Amino acid sequence: MTPFKAVIVGAGPAGLTAAYELSKLGYRVVVLEADPVYVGGIARTVDYKGFRFDIGGHRFFSKSRDVEDLWTEIAGGDMLQRPRSSRIYYRGQFFSYPLKAVEALRKLGVVESALCMASFAQARLFPTRDPKSFEDWVSNQFGKRLFRIFFKTYTEKVWGMSCREISADWAAQRIKGLSLASAIKHALLPQGKPKDRKDVVKTLIDTFRYPRKGPGMMWEICAEKIRQMGGQVLLGRTAAGFRFDADAKNWTVEAKTEDGRVETYTGEHLISSMPVRELVTHIEPRLPQEAISAAQALRYRDFLTVGLIVKEQNRFEDNWIYIHDPAVKVGRVQNYKSWSPEMVPDPGYCCYGLEYFCFEGDGTWAMRDDDLIALAKREIEQVGLGQAADIADGCVIRQRKAYPVYDDAYSRNVEIVRQALDRYCEGIHLVGRNGMHKYNNQDHAMMTAMLTAKNIAAGARQYDVWAVNQDAEYHESGSAGEQSASGLRAVPERIPSA
Repeated sequence: MTPFKAVIVGAGPAGLTAAYELSKLGYRVVVLEADPVYVGGIARTVDYKGFRFDIGGHRFFSKSRDVEDLWTEIAGGDMLQRPRSSRIYYRGQFFSYPLKAVEALRKLGVVESALCMASFAQARLFPTRDPKSFEDWVSNQFGKRLFRIFFKTYTEKVWGMSCREISADWAAQRIKGLSLASAIKHALLPQGKPKDRKDVVKTLIDTFRYPRKGPGMMWEICAEKIRQMGGQVLLGRTAAGFRFDADAKNWTVEAKTEDGRVETYTGEHLISSMPVRELVTHIEPRLPQEAISAAQALRYRDFLTVGLIVKEQNRFEDNWIYIHDPAVKVGRVQNYKSWSPEMVPDPGYCCYGLEYFCFEGDGTWAMRDDDLIALAKREIEQVGLGQAADIADGCVIRQRKAYPVYDDAYSRNVEIVRQALDRYCEGIHLVGRNGMHKYNNQDHAMMTAMLTAKNIAAGARQYDVWAVNQDAEYHESGSAGEQSASGLRAVPERIPSA
């Protein structure tokens, strides 16, 4: 049989975008997805008894006009315009997010506010020179006391790392332009018209688009469009072997089916969004040991969602609430009905998602589903967002390799892998978050795939896919479709060892 133009591993946003773009150009493609039920990868929507759960919460907003147009092209008629609302929960109080300085100080009380202001004054008088860590940088901007209240707990819940180990670069990029002094100034003093866009402190978007039935709806429509154009999207296929034929200049991919059969697919190009750690160890001819060791050293942060079906009591309307309180394990609570009313089949109910960040195999990950649901019931009461008596049902959704870990050696390890692939293999393309071990947002993952499709069509690497959003400017500000060479959400990076 004539080889496919591309064998694509992974039916997440990156893999499906690559398949869709190549199919539009008339190329034959096949997409292999390990999940036997869902497309969408981390952006899938899980259906439990008609209630829909978004894995992570996906706002459809991008500065890239190309990405915005592609979303419209695929599912424009099914996209809703939704208001953005989120808050922070800390010790019985809810605070606006982004933080409003006057509100935060008022809710903390007179004594705590005075201590926070004293801490802030001390930070201004005696700042940490040349801050190296996330803790140093945020403490300089807000004081140590506010750092501990509003930044430390949540950050460490998400990443499983001490804030002293996270690079100051992440804070400088993620919280760019924000300090307690500037927040108070904006709250208390009349603001003149900014002379330049650079003078504007960036804030988060007010509205975003969202598919009626969750992000998975976008990718289900996309998969069907690929099939209609002649491409294949095959579920329940776990890619387990990759052989490069230097003479024929093509790739043969072996995939295991659910019933244990092995299927073989051959293509001129291999596009992979699977975790690079797993890909590299299965490539033949075998790559140099240095590259294999580098790939095996890459780490990932996992998380799970406990989905709760709750009788509607109108407890809160936020899309999600960040749980900064150290007294509970939950890191974030989603209210899927606020993302879209069609996420619930019965208006008399709502569905929540309690997110627990963990490493695969640790104590939280290994808990029985019943125990996790019981934990979620206790904690939803503890934070005042629901009553256990109102919870009708629950489920647990585990997500492996949700976030690539940026430790002190990750960039060097990724570079070693890249160099080995460039030297020993042709026609291989890494795309997406796990494919590149790069904490891309959905739109950035799509852009890597769109540029990869352009490179394949041109027969040459005209675009540097690795340069997408490499400067890590936070993207959820500005106008949708605003072109930007940056836009990547910054992520924690360990401080290099001395």
